[in-house]
Amino acid sequence: MAVSRADGQISSEDVDRVLQAAQTFSLPSNKDILDVFPQQFVVDGEEQVKEVVGMRGVRLEADVLAVCGFTPYIRNLHEAVLGADLEIRATIPTSLMSAPAVLTPQQKEVGVATLDLGAGTTGLAVYEQGDLIHTAVFPVGSENITNDIAVGLRCEPEVAERIKVEFGSSRRGKKGEKVEIVEGQFLALPQKLLHRIVDARVREIFQLVNKELKQISKQGALPAGVVLVGGGAKLPKIVDEAKKELKVTVRIGKPQGVVSLQSDPAFLGVIGLLVGAAGDGRQEGGIHMGTSFMQNVRRMLKPFIP
Repeated sequence: MAVSRADGQISSEDVDRVLQAAQTFSLPSNKDILDVFPQQFVVDGEEQVKEVVGMRGVRLEADVLAVCGFTPYIRNLHEAVLGADLEIRATIPTSLMSAPAVLTPQQKEVGVATLDLGAGTTGLAVYEQGDLIHTAVFPVGSENITNDIAVGLRCEPEVAERIKVEFGSSRRGKKGEKVEIVEGQFLALPQKLLHRIVDARVREIFQLVNKELKQISKQGALPAGVVLVGGGAKLPKIVDEAKKELKVTVRIGKPQGVVSLQSDPAFLGVIGLLVGAAGDGRQEGGIHMGTSFMQNVRRMLKPFIP
């Protein structure tokens, strides 16, 4: 795309135009673009340029990562929200929400990933050299662990959820160890059996993550490791199992550089939206957040920002 100004100086409007033009590629009929993230800009053939505003040139190009969603899922989600008499301001992938709250610019520079262990799905987002370089969503989450426990122990889902949160370590307990839980009835549970049930599903999740990281040559190669967020991150000793399977440093996400009374990893996505929206819209800590991502977030959360 040609630079608009006569003196050849690249403006933010030129960047917006080239990013909009980068979205005009063919997609399957069942996919919609949610946002685009620039990987590099090319100025008059010069590649690997990150910041182009203020530079001079004749032609500006951009390589982008397009984050897409399955159209029927997006439409069903929109219909559910609209059916509740609510207004839709933005559609934001869950896997990207927590990053502004739990990652530092230094971590994004050297290589890091967030792993959102949700109820029905697990979302992966990988960052390197300050940019989002890959995303993936796996159709398995912490709710599957609850269901496995309910089936394996023949108990109600509510009981299974409590067992998972309080005793559901994916690491083997002492031989013969039992736990007791009161939920309208007495239940003695062999820790060894619980380990087998939980471990099978947890290993499946991390194996899917490893397979995805291998496809982008990042398996075991994330210097800043993996940050776990989402409700599934509350599973006892999940960090130990993640370290064992992923072969990198692993930690539970905590808000970085923000005072928060909420330490539950299930709420880190919401905190991430607030942190990002409080930024300047395009950049958060010097890291590009997407062409429309933060603009949509700011509109959505404007009434709550001082």
